[in-house]
Amino acid sequence: MLEMTCNAQFRVAEVKAARRGLGEDGLLGRDALVKYVYLLESVSDPTQSYIGLADDLRERLKKHNSGGSPHTSKYRPWRVVSYFAFSREKAAVDFERYLKTASGRAFAKKRLT
Repeated sequence: MLEMTCNAQFRVAEVKAARRGLGEDGLLGRDALVKYVYLLESVSDPTQSYIGLADDLRERLKKHNSGGSPHTSKYRPWRVVSYFAFSREKAAVDFERYLKTASGRAFAKKRLT
């Protein structure tokens, strides 16, 4: 019983600490060491989507919407549909790579949009 109580208290403390790092928009603060995998949808042509990886999602979205990325400039503006924060870069890279496969795109279409 004591072990369960300690684990529960640890989890509550962990959640509170994580919440403190979130900004008003729900994204982690700039000082957090995270990698974001994100899914964008074109506002002008909703059939177009883009999957990417970034350290700073806010800045990356600004770059996509300003035409700073040749892969996305044609269909701007973009909006974030889903994003995932990873504390390990390898996990983020692997997940981005998966989402860019046929199976990953099917998963994203069914579960993330």
